[in-house]
Amino acid sequence: MTGPGTTAQHALDELRRAIVDGRYRPGQRVLQEEIAGSLGVSLAPVREALRSLEQEGQVVYRPRRGYFITELRIEDLQEIYALRRLLEERAVRTALPTLDADAIERVALAARDCAEAAGRGDVAAELAANRRFHFGLLESPEQTHTLRLIRLLWDSTEAYRAMYYNSPEERENAVEAHDGILDAVRRKAIDEVVAALDAHRDRALKVLTRVLAD
Repeated sequence: MTGPGTTAQHALDELRRAIVDGRYRPGQRVLQEEIAGSLGVSLAPVREALRSLEQEGQVVYRPRRGYFITELRIEDLQEIYALRRLLEERAVRTALPTLDADAIERVALAARDCAEAAGRGDVAAELAANRRFHFGLLESPEQTHTLRLIRLLWDSTEAYRAMYYNSPEERENAVEAHDGILDAVRRKAIDEVVAALDAHRDRALKVLTRVLAD
């Protein structure tokens, strides 16, 4: 038997998966009753899940109309990526010197999982592995607030990141970028890691800007 917190988490997980899988697109209305029916739960946990997504910036609430998947302007996307650039450089410069062999191996495993998912065209699995790869480079106990902000920025563009990985060319490019980043990480070449992450991020921004323009 599951409690309210568990069913709300289940609803949240399913909504996130629907966004990543492309079942919900930017600007699309989220039908609460339909979700509740498909999950076999009441409306309460679905509403709780939507409030969580609203706090993350993944959905917006419009009075008398309901919840919609967030649509970003090009200017919003550029601001988000500029903030990520600042915060992620700070985080990786703090975290990289502390990464031990086990931590680097976890990053390498995430890179391998990402490559395998890219080969299968499994966007959801690639997104999950990509997130493990990047946050494996950034996480350290000394920067809890920095990482919280970075996660919010990542979450606010998740629907767009899924579109980015729908392109076979970009999936292949991401795998190559991860290989270069991992090589620099193994050598603890911090400036190279920062430069490679910046280039990887800049390419994603270029592709996502084109998505928004279209």
